[in-house]
Amino acid sequence: MAVPTELHGGSVKETAAEKESRVLEPGAAPFGNFPHYSRFHPPEQRLRLLPPELLRQLFPESPENGPILGLDVGCNSGVSDGRDWSIRSQVDLSVALYKHFLSLPDGKTCSDASREFRLLCCDIDPVLVKRAEKECPFPDALTFITLDFMNQRTRKVLLSSFLSQFGRSVFDIGFCMSITMWIHLNHGDHGLWEFLAHLSSLCRYLLVEPQPWKCYRAAARRLRKLGLHDFDHFHSLTIRGDMPNQIVQILTQDHGMELICCFGNTSWDRSLLLFRAKQTIETHPIPESLIEKGKEKNRLSFQKQ
Repeated sequence: MAVPTELHGGSVKETAAEKESRVLEPGAAPFGNFPHYSRFHPPEQRLRLLPPELLRQLFPESPENGPILGLDVGCNSGVSDGRDWSIRSQVDLSVALYKHFLSLPDGKTCSDASREFRLLCCDIDPVLVKRAEKECPFPDALTFITLDFMNQRTRKVLLSSFLSQFGRSVFDIGFCMSITMWIHLNHGDHGLWEFLAHLSSLCRYLLVEPQPWKCYRAAARRLRKLGLHDFDHFHSLTIRGDMPNQIVQILTQDHGMELICCFGNTSWDRSLLLFRAKQTIETHPIPESLIEKGKEKNRLSFQKQ
């Protein structure tokens, strides 16, 4: 049943339900908490670009040396509204990545999966994290924690606690899928730079899906259209334009990583970029097949150092 509006001083006063409906227009959420996100950007669009054997190529020594440890950083500046659609999207992508890299068919679970690959998934919203735990079909292998990734003290405590269970100090691979824009819009240029610095220091490999600049303009336009407060940093950003190239420059020039492969673009024009920390070069050579794949599919034009 529709909730009626309230008359106040001869004008129509917007009810909480109506305001809620207006705020939840697709793409209008100021922190990236899209309703039904996976309907617009389904996980399959990313998975078709990523070779299922990627982790086995990068880490041929596992599981003899323990499970591969992954860090899946979700939307780090969220709204605690507890909606199924938000966490459903997060669980969809996290689980889809996990099943893809372990080559697990639909409907099948693997009791030994946690011995091969453990994935720590972060979200700022405790309600959403609790729901993620209920939805996840691999509770022994995927761990969801409440974490504001931009909070240095909390980040260090929680991530170190997870890593210490395996006698590790860094993750083998990190996933940063379509969240760089939200960090950038809500924390500014320095926030984006710090975010990438933290990730590069925590992960031996990093898979990044940056949003292009047109997504920034669209996000700001949708907020204005709905009469919502504009992003605090949008008009002051100096890092702009070719955002995949900007991300490459920051990670390679400032944070000691190298771009080893671009797996191509999704149907919504977002690149999937694989980086590696340079200090791992000697002990973990890049597979030749991955190098050739990168040469073939790299669609970026960036200045090599």
